[in-house]
Amino acid sequence: QVQLVESGGGLVPPGGSLRLSCTASGSIFRLNAISWHRQAPGKQRELVADISRDSLIINHIESVRGRFTISRDNAKNTAYLQMNSLRPEDTAVYYCNLGGTYSGSSYRDGGYWGQGTRVTVSS
Repeated sequence: QVQLVESGGGLVPPGGSLRLSCTASGSIFRLNAISWHRQAPGKQRELVADISRDSLIINHIESVRGRFTISRDNAKNTAYLQMNSLRPEDTAVYYCNLGGTYSGSSYRDGGYWGQGTRVTVSS
């Protein structure tokens, strides 16, 4: 069994920072890629960032590149999303995903999802 538990969301003013955490139960965390996704009201869910099991592959979408950083600590079974210079358009529910795969330079998410944590960027 695998369970993902997210934390770190909240209300922050524009320009502020938050760090999201995703901790996984089970023994497969260190063997799998993990990714962060978000869904804003009225919009499709989108991939934000992904990281391979050994951190040798790391990707961020253009809209967050230079502001967000994905990382992981396999000893703690935890992945992070550090979010700086937050903008109102970053407001969304953020989800972590475990078990994604890479084919060449293409990433596809896996079968395990957290419950989501809400991020609201507003003054």
